[in-house]
Amino acid sequence: MASAVTMTSVSAQATLVSRPRSYGTTSYGGLKASSSSIGFELGSSFLGKTAPLRASVTTRVVPKAKSVAQVLPEASYKVAVLGAAGGIGQPLGLLIKMSPLVSELRLYDIANVKGVAADLSHCNTPSQVMDFTGPAELANCLKGVDVVVIPAGVPRKPGMTRDDLFNINAGIVKSLIEAVADNCPEAFIHIISNPVNSTVPIAAEILKQKGVYNPKKLFGDLKLIDVDVPVVGGHAGITILPLLSKTRPSVTFTDEETEELTKRIQNAGTESSLRALAGDPDVYECTYVQSELTELPFFASRVKIGKNGVESIISSDLEGVTDYEAKALEALKPELKASIEKGIEFVHKHQGAAASV
Repeated sequence: MASAVTMTSVSAQATLVSRPRSYGTTSYGGLKASSSSIGFELGSSFLGKTAPLRASVTTRVVPKAKSVAQVLPEASYKVAVLGAAGGIGQPLGLLIKMSPLVSELRLYDIANVKGVAADLSHCNTPSQVMDFTGPAELANCLKGVDVVVIPAGVPRKPGMTRDDLFNINAGIVKSLIEAVADNCPEAFIHIISNPVNSTVPIAAEILKQKGVYNPKKLFGDLKLIDVDVPVVGGHAGITILPLLSKTRPSVTFTDEETEELTKRIQNAGTESSLRALAGDPDVYECTYVQSELTELPFFASRVKIGKNGVESIISSDLEGVTDYEAKALEALKPELKASIEKGIEFVHKHQGAAASV
């Protein structure tokens, strides 16, 4: 029998439903072929270039041509973005759509999310995109998801303080977390909505009330302020403390340079969770979590993340800090403590109001 050279290819099937609308792709482009194999490379994927795949694609000799075989990610996860039509939600959705570890991308917002979903469906990757609009569809959006990312809320406008943001965004985060607790209590939860110093404690209190709180799976997103050095403390202003003495490779700064860099970083503006869920043993991130690193109940620091959430908090980052960093660490604590208490008091106040009705 004459042999033939065949090459496996990639395809993905998607089913369209009326509500929520599901978008899918029928091919996976951008593959690079060589004489012996095909390598997968997403130049700017949400998970980087080394995300594992379930099967490799290689040229091989077989007795006869076989049917097309699907190549899927080694682990497929469902990710929900709450606030997907906003300024952060839209580019975040694009990055997640490019991830080979995502099987479903669920986009939720109170309006204008259908257009975002339609746009993202043109990205030629296997994951399906589904849109959900308004509170009536929130439960369906969240059922069975593995990771929830919450950028919902109003952005900080010129002249607004983080207290101004709190008055608006606290209620938004509260209602969304209540839905998360009811529909996907085991999911990794990433809070981006500002002020994170307060919205993470709000989320924790709601989850406690629902009886589903797992401190290992609740994160305050610090990605924008992690500048290749450990960042500890909180999320805003003075409560952000980059440990410049821990910079790798080691760099020495004068006291003036350290103070200036610290101020600039303090005012600077779900890849890791998916990698951890997929079994990557080397996932470390600076994030805002429940912590015993200091006397404060929540603190941002470098943590190791695994399949079940936070596995360990890297306490060594606070050892051997400079005099400047030690003083700055003590200086940030009162403001961070006030932000944490503000979030907790918000939940208790609303709980008491609901009980009196």
